[in-house]
Amino acid sequence: MMATEAIQGGKKDGSIADIFTTLDPNATIAQLPARFSAVKKHVLDDMGVTPDVIEVAWKGVLKALEPRVQEIISHGANIIPRIPYQEIEAGLSESRKDAIRKTGVVVITGGVPKDEALKWKSDIKDYIATNPVKGFPAENIQVYELYNTKPQIYARTHDALLNTQKSLLSLWHSSSSFPDSIDFTTPVSYFDRLRIRTPGDRSFTLGPHIDGGSVERWEDTAFRRVWANILRGGQSGWETFDPFDATWRVNARQDMYDAAAVSPQEGRHKAVSLAVEDWELNLDGVEFPGSIPGKAQELNNSTHPHLRLTETMLTIPKIEPGDQVYWHCDSVHAVENEHKGQQDSSVLYIPAVPLCVKNVLYLHNQRSNFVRGLPAPDFPGGEGESKFSGRATPQDITTQQGRRALGFEAFVATSAANTALVDEANKILFG
Repeated sequence: MMATEAIQGGKKDGSIADIFTTLDPNATIAQLPARFSAVKKHVLDDMGVTPDVIEVAWKGVLKALEPRVQEIISHGANIIPRIPYQEIEAGLSESRKDAIRKTGVVVITGGVPKDEALKWKSDIKDYIATNPVKGFPAENIQVYELYNTKPQIYARTHDALLNTQKSLLSLWHSSSSFPDSIDFTTPVSYFDRLRIRTPGDRSFTLGPHIDGGSVERWEDTAFRRVWANILRGGQSGWETFDPFDATWRVNARQDMYDAAAVSPQEGRHKAVSLAVEDWELNLDGVEFPGSIPGKAQELNNSTHPHLRLTETMLTIPKIEPGDQVYWHCDSVHAVENEHKGQQDSSVLYIPAVPLCVKNVLYLHNQRSNFVRGLPAPDFPGGEGESKFSGRATPQDITTQQGRRALGFEAFVATSAANTALVDEANKILFG
């Protein structure tokens, strides 16, 4: 028996364009409300640092950034680790793990047979042809508001994907202060969209961005602590920052605005200096560069010039059907301005997500929506695929590992360390 569930569809109907200003050619950078000046001051007070300490930390980060930027430019896409799935099965070597930690991105080849992946795409195209689908842009869809197709379920529950996710999640850890709050040995499924970008398309142009909120990184008191070592540590504080420490991420609020809009009032910058001495901390202004409530964190050469994004944004190496690409949740990523290939560029977005109470609460609602054919709770709402022909159902989840990941079968503790968390997760899902 499952716990009593209610339909979770609180967000308004929409598309991926709702969270990216770069998908709207008429968009401008929004003026943040006056209270964000106080948010800046509160961040410093909360961290126990002065403006002078922040300035020293800033200079330290910029100094360390320069050689890393040059390394990326020099190596190009070859800097991205490319690992055969057989190494996932055998267990990643320490050198492979170090390479993934350093770059924050990895390509896993050969996990899903090519023919199987191509069959998924063919079936998705048939599903699209059969049903009144929505997406962006409306007149020539490249990104579909589809979450419940059978191929998406097959992919999310495929052993190769779940085994890969287990391996990559093992790179993470949490502080000994919260040893039982998160289980990196147990992946849970997070439903996302799919993309079939046609050759020559210039509409789906996502500029450089980071997923998972924007101003929330500073406004939320838990989220901001992810970067506490950098802010507090002076010139070398960044060296003690661990991007794979999930301690403060577990309870961070990444969506405080439910995609609420802020009226655009401020124009774009025209010219920017790279000289350290030309930058100063402005605690009286409201600006958080590239941050707009309800949007992803966006970056460009005006807001973040030291990243030299024009040169450091790399094209992922050639990907074959069935290959997997993963990137760290803080990684800057984008979609090229034009699809210059001869065939469509198709992607099923399937992130790696660990077991924790917050994720299980979301999984409970996501499961309810899936059963009813509704969009996943984090995404634009409406009736979704509830009336579509041929959408997936729980009966299409054919493996035990897959049923657990999607919340249809109880999790099993793998050690004494995660027993309490697993018990709580199963209580949330099954009562």
